[in-house]
Amino acid sequence: MNGTVRSTAGERPAFRPGDDRREANAATVLRAVLDHGPVARSGVARLTGLSPAAVSRQVVDLLRLELLAERPELAVTAPGSRGRPQLPLEVDAERLAVAGLHIGLPYSTFALLDLRGRVLFRQELPNGGRRGPAVLKALLARLPRLLAAAAPVESGRRVLGLGAVTGGAVDSERGVTVRHEPLGWRDVPLRALLERATGLPVRVDNHARALAVAEVLFGDPAARRSMVQLFVGHVVDASISVAGTVHQGPPSVTGDGGHLPVPGSTARCHCGRRGCLSVAASDDTLFGAAVAQGVIARPDRGLLLAAVRAGDGRADALVRERARVVGGALALLADVVNPDLLVLTETFALADPVYLDEVRAEFALRSHLHRDADLLVAQRFGADALAVAACAPVLGELYARPLPGR
Repeated sequence: MNGTVRSTAGERPAFRPGDDRREANAATVLRAVLDHGPVARSGVARLTGLSPAAVSRQVVDLLRLELLAERPELAVTAPGSRGRPQLPLEVDAERLAVAGLHIGLPYSTFALLDLRGRVLFRQELPNGGRRGPAVLKALLARLPRLLAAAAPVESGRRVLGLGAVTGGAVDSERGVTVRHEPLGWRDVPLRALLERATGLPVRVDNHARALAVAEVLFGDPAARRSMVQLFVGHVVDASISVAGTVHQGPPSVTGDGGHLPVPGSTARCHCGRRGCLSVAASDDTLFGAAVAQGVIARPDRGLLLAAVRAGDGRADALVRERARVVGGALALLADVVNPDLLVLTETFALADPVYLDEVRAEFALRSHLHRDADLLVAQRFGADALAVAACAPVLGELYARPLPGR
């Protein structure tokens, strides 16, 4: 790095490795404060079932690590108490941050988030029609400047690490994008390349899994019980979480929901079969149909959104057709997994509730287990979805294992 961004790697206080209980207790306290802060230590003890002494020990560590902050201006004295006022705790949103990079086909997204998942900086990076190694080469050249702009030294905010997410098959344990068809990637050592370019610790994952991590951390409480997340864009990916843990699969590659069969579809998939969800519902197929029908001049999400908003009936029909395909796929996933929550990330369902309603209507029609679609929602992050997903691998690791040296 050029010295304009400070990383906390090597700066965080050293802890001797303890037992798993110490790590688990620290994570429990940090998560309780995230969910309920500002909250006093006594409140954390009640919420977690930990002893006041155990909470105090963990709070000392977490304050030292700058993960928690005290709020003396909110201090209160318990009724009838002669002791010192209780200082509420909250997750420190001022001193640390997490960077993230979502790598997509038409554009990539760089972001900086605070520890509460709020976007501090976001910039879209058009790929300019690049594919293959050229995409990554251009991003690697820009990353140091982006990090310096997002978290300059004078801000006092330090960057804990960089998350990097893509579609397709991603081996998060090795930090490798195994396969991304639209980008033309095979076995790209993403973590190693990004660590070399930035000097930051990097965590790599699939974007559907990363979105699931973000929902578990910051979203609907039902996501912590069980959830299926479906991402529909240039690639189609799904993820599953149970009891707050996102399934990785061996070797850290989850199953591929993009090859679910779509009744009536004859579109040929890159796998050689016809009618796979990844081609029937993809942006490439949708935009290609819109160009073929003269709705838009070139394959472009913004142009199709504009046509829909202008009341173009052909655009509306195409988007509704995809919504029905997605609704049918979600019904199949829900019947197999039966989750507490289904979360959809899809441009048009996010842009206009009428298309989410179309997805939900088809879901209710096709599902054998669910005669309504109450469990089916759009992801909660809106236009910030890719930014939040990009940072989620680092945030997820932080909240699961907040003590260094683990």
